[in-house]
Amino acid sequence: MRKHFFRLSKVARKVVEPIQIDFASASADRVLSKLKSSPKGLGDAEARKRFVLYGPNESSKQRRKSALEQLFSKFLKPLIIVLIIDGAFAWYIGEVLGASFILGMILVSVFISFIQEYRSSREVEGLLAMVHTVATVIRGGKEKEIHLRNLVPGDVVKLCAGDIIPADVRLISCKDLFINQAALTGESFPVEKFAELNHLAGRETSPDATLAYMGTSVSSGTALGLVIKTGTSTRFGEIARDLSIGEPETSFDKGIREFTWLMIRAMVVLVLVIFLINALFKHDVLEAFLFSLAVAVGLTPEMLPTIVAMNLTKGALFMAKKKVIVKRLAAIQNFGAMDILCTDKTGTLTLDNVVLVRHSAVDGKEDEDVLRHAYINSYYQTGLKNLLDRAILKYEKLMVKQYKKVDEVPFDFSRRIMSVIVEFDHTHRLIAKGAPEEILKRCTQYELDGKVINITSHLVPNLRAQIEALNADGFRVLAVAYKDVGMAKKIFSKEDESDLILKGYVAFLDPPKPSADKAILSLEHLGVRVKVLTGDTPVVTRKICTDVGLDASKIVIGDEIESLSEEALGELAEKTTVFARLSPLQKERIIQALKKKGHTVGYLGDGINDAPPLKAADIGISVNNGVDIAKESADLILLEKNLLVLHDGVMEGRKTFGNILKYVRMGASSNLGNMISMTGASLFLPFLPMLPIQVLLNNFLYDISQMAIPTDRVDEDFLTKSKPWNIASIKRFMLLIGPVSSVFDFLTFGILFFLFHSSAPLFQTCWFLESLFTQTLVIHVIRTAKRPFMDSKPSRFLLGTSIGICLLALYLPFSPFATALGFVHPSIIWFPVLGLIVFFYLICAQLAKQLFIRRYGYE
Repeated sequence: MRKHFFRLSKVARKVVEPIQIDFASASADRVLSKLKSSPKGLGDAEARKRFVLYGPNESSKQRRKSALEQLFSKFLKPLIIVLIIDGAFAWYIGEVLGASFILGMILVSVFISFIQEYRSSREVEGLLAMVHTVATVIRGGKEKEIHLRNLVPGDVVKLCAGDIIPADVRLISCKDLFINQAALTGESFPVEKFAELNHLAGRETSPDATLAYMGTSVSSGTALGLVIKTGTSTRFGEIARDLSIGEPETSFDKGIREFTWLMIRAMVVLVLVIFLINALFKHDVLEAFLFSLAVAVGLTPEMLPTIVAMNLTKGALFMAKKKVIVKRLAAIQNFGAMDILCTDKTGTLTLDNVVLVRHSAVDGKEDEDVLRHAYINSYYQTGLKNLLDRAILKYEKLMVKQYKKVDEVPFDFSRRIMSVIVEFDHTHRLIAKGAPEEILKRCTQYELDGKVINITSHLVPNLRAQIEALNADGFRVLAVAYKDVGMAKKIFSKEDESDLILKGYVAFLDPPKPSADKAILSLEHLGVRVKVLTGDTPVVTRKICTDVGLDASKIVIGDEIESLSEEALGELAEKTTVFARLSPLQKERIIQALKKKGHTVGYLGDGINDAPPLKAADIGISVNNGVDIAKESADLILLEKNLLVLHDGVMEGRKTFGNILKYVRMGASSNLGNMISMTGASLFLPFLPMLPIQVLLNNFLYDISQMAIPTDRVDEDFLTKSKPWNIASIKRFMLLIGPVSSVFDFLTFGILFFLFHSSAPLFQTCWFLESLFTQTLVIHVIRTAKRPFMDSKPSRFLLGTSIGICLLALYLPFSPFATALGFVHPSIIWFPVLGLIVFFYLICAQLAKQLFIRRYGYE
């Protein structure tokens, strides 16, 4: 074992150290030498050694929790832990019914949340699996197909059109090679790649023109590539590794956490006060302890997890009908709270499909003859047709078979032109198509309105200006030229591409989705600002953004934000609509800066370069045909590329949050009111204001009435703008409405004690009724900012549960269970008094709510 270890260490020193070189600029021979490889590839034995050394060629990914782990984690939420403790105490003191109810609520809440999220996760279980599972590799001079995970540095792989690049590779030979890097960089058009840089002097190329990265794909051409990095060492792997840190806390998670701890702190303090008061004044420590435990159970908002889960699940089911997979339930509320949506451009705002959009003469006017010449060129060339050729042939079906092909001059990257020669009106015509600057070099004349005109030196700037104008509009431009050469010549070469006549230009674009402008406009109407964060060039980005209705007058590029502090970046990000030439980490920085400024931020993207911002955002949205790592990082996945569903998602999120907020406001204010009432009653009454079993039963019935909240309507006014959590507003509402209910509780105490001279059982029965009625019915005041029933009506289910619980409460003192529950028959006169107390309480609650709205709003 020791010998084997030292042998591997020796291999590590030989292999790992030498590959720390500049792969892009070093020659192919030097890179092969440093990696101890050759064009014949590695031997099988050496490949096995390197596999042991470097490990499998797999990107790092977050370990997916088992179903049992996911279920167990649901029980570790603070409120669930409190409920478990309360339930255990309730069981301990013999309150089996109350303990059983608490346990039931815990299980319902946990399982609703778990089942929905588990089902969603199953939908995307295989999203990080590579699209192609095998690669063609040369081992020992022979071609073979091996699993991607078995690739190692030093392997030589064969690449052709349609292949996914299986690792980071250094190209050692290639022909007509174009790589689509949109998923990694956001660039719309494929990028030319080369085996060497030394013969490209004077040509504008990127520093990594000899490299191809894992996860990108071959658009056209063929190549041999030397694997230089695998697994987590690749660019793809670095991004995936960053994503394995864990889920960041979203605005919804933070809001639930803050509210939970607010209630827990208030409950602990007041329950201790109630215990001390009862212990000191009633001299029965055990009874005081049991009552305090019952109060703790009664005052815990145990329905919060259930109400949240039911609302979120309802939203998820609605989104499923819209063909949207919800991976994380909390994403529904975050969708509604979102006030800024950042989006990538390629594949999200655009179709991710290059199309021909212009075919013009040199003066910029549409010219069908230019299209015909370009079509003949693309139709008759025998090389592998690239995206631009396919776009020309798709644009319009032209009859060109009458033009007999004579010869062709293949494309090469040094001259960047492709020519075909056809019989054309009783002569041989050479038709060239290629890079505008290369075509212009070879043209001595141009054609306009059927006339051929000599190109003089003062005309060249005008011709270039037309090309630059098309580029400025975001178009990829090719020039088309021709010349007639007579019937005698049969064989042609690149030397014949001279003295050409410039015919015109064909311009291409990755166009915006038809729904993009409407989607952006609909989001803006909802108060959601849309910002574009792309890796593409400013020129192309400006064109697309302008077309979809975004302000692209000022575009900030990635280099400009590198030196900015987080505060300065936040200020800039709030003011700027469009960012271009961004790296994945720069996108993530912008998202984080906006979140620190208090915004709830969404991100829409479908590429490898979108994975970090998708994870950093409060709500990550991807599309079904996005790359695997983008879908893995997202919270929502659009199964169809219909951006208009974003509007529906925002609306559903706001409805979901509106109904959650109803329970939160009511639970917070009612619980505070009950705590104050319990404290006051403990101070002044010689007996317990309510028996422990009655406290638990009151809580049980009240909670049943709230199960209908997820079915309730939400006012249209509430849906017009984003609604993030506002704990300060909830505290203010609790402190205003809670004491109102306590005032009427104390009024009830006074009437029962001083006017009715009630015994302990009668007092407890009557306050049970008053407490349950006020708690159950006040939801109809709290559920809307408007006048209840008059301007805003509840759902039938919510109204039905409220009425049903009140009727059941009236029946209980006369039921066969009355004695067991400690109830006695109230006097008949108590019922009109109860009706008046409840009526005036609801009136005062409505007045207090209106006062609150005038001062603070209702958000």
